[in-house]
Amino acid sequence: MPSRAEITYFGAGPAALPTDVLESAASALLDYQGTGLGIAEHSHRSALAAKIIDEAKADLANYLDIPSDYEILFMQGGGSGEFSATVYNLVGAWVTRKQQEAAKQAGDDEAKIAEILQKQVASELKLDYVVTGGWSLKAYQEACRLVGEEHVNLVADARKINDGKFGKIPEESSWKLSQNAAMVYYCDNETVDGVEFPGFPQILTPNADGSGPIVVADMSSNILSRRIPVKNYHVIFFGAQKNLGSTGITVAIVKKDLLPPVTPQPSPKLLRKLGLPIGPIVLSYETIAKNNSLYNTLSIFDVYIAGQVLKKLLATYRQYKVDGQEAVANEKAKLIYEALEAYPEVYRIVPDKTARSRMNICFRIIKGPDTDASEKSFLSQSKDKGLEGLKGHRSVGGIRASNYNSISLEGAQTLASFIKYFGSL
Repeated sequence: MPSRAEITYFGAGPAALPTDVLESAASALLDYQGTGLGIAEHSHRSALAAKIIDEAKADLANYLDIPSDYEILFMQGGGSGEFSATVYNLVGAWVTRKQQEAAKQAGDDEAKIAEILQKQVASELKLDYVVTGGWSLKAYQEACRLVGEEHVNLVADARKINDGKFGKIPEESSWKLSQNAAMVYYCDNETVDGVEFPGFPQILTPNADGSGPIVVADMSSNILSRRIPVKNYHVIFFGAQKNLGSTGITVAIVKKDLLPPVTPQPSPKLLRKLGLPIGPIVLSYETIAKNNSLYNTLSIFDVYIAGQVLKKLLATYRQYKVDGQEAVANEKAKLIYEALEAYPEVYRIVPDKTARSRMNICFRIIKGPDTDASEKSFLSQSKDKGLEGLKGHRSVGGIRASNYNSISLEGAQTLASFIKYFGSL
């Protein structure tokens, strides 16, 4: 059996973790800082747990340069849970803003306010979705399920410009944005389809006074790999299991003007009158923020692992922080894509060059009469070289190299060398 040091794991998630972080975590599971109890056994209400949470939040803010007017929340439910959470919270924020406007007309007349709001919900409430892959499609479908298709606007569907398949990002000039949408959602990196936005969509850039679209982004699979303009977003969310840590926690970076006292969530009574869904309290940003992510039992062990990953990143890149990791991520992706491009008769890179993901490199093997057989041979031979986790997503097949932060430059070079070797056979 191969040792850990002999394997480079390119699985799409859960991703590999740094060995020294795992060694630290293994020790902490038995006895955390000489307390005689393992970290998973300490109360989530303890001062020890609060310190782990606070340090992880501070280190994340430092690494990504998150401004002070944003709240960092540790939640549960994964990215799929956030598909629902963003709908509940952002629709609630929209209702609160409309309620405040209605109160200027109707004063304290609750019945009149409700009447005004009912008309506005029917005619104005929209959630905008840019669909560029399997995950953004799931987010769009969840919004339709929760609030009804009449309130969900499909801004762009990448399949319409790519023969029914994902692999491109529609030109922004073709996007059909709603006026004053409750939110505009997009997935920054699509793990299944290997599509990544090259940068922040210019059409969503806020105005000089800070007004503009309320932007929500799913960054589950490329967070911590490049610098992001945090101030352009109202919500950024991501599961931990790609670049941050282990499966079990989800992070939401939320602009504080979505939270009390600026924007308290509307009452369940009002939402019922308006025919809008009332979200589970564990998905309430307001509730989680008030309780420093400890409304219910949070896995402190998973927060600890995330914190250790962040400390390692900060120690590795020091003053460069995320810019240092971005340079490495770009170099790794360049090595792998150039190896694939060197053998166009053997490999077909799935996404368009303008939308290629640095994190999930998806390709097919087109050499020979039987693609499936060729890909099975590639996977078998790569496994013999210690290259694991390269099988594509079950829904699309092919080969997928998930080039997360845990993949070293040497690991990327090993894969690039194998791609060249197989291409030359």
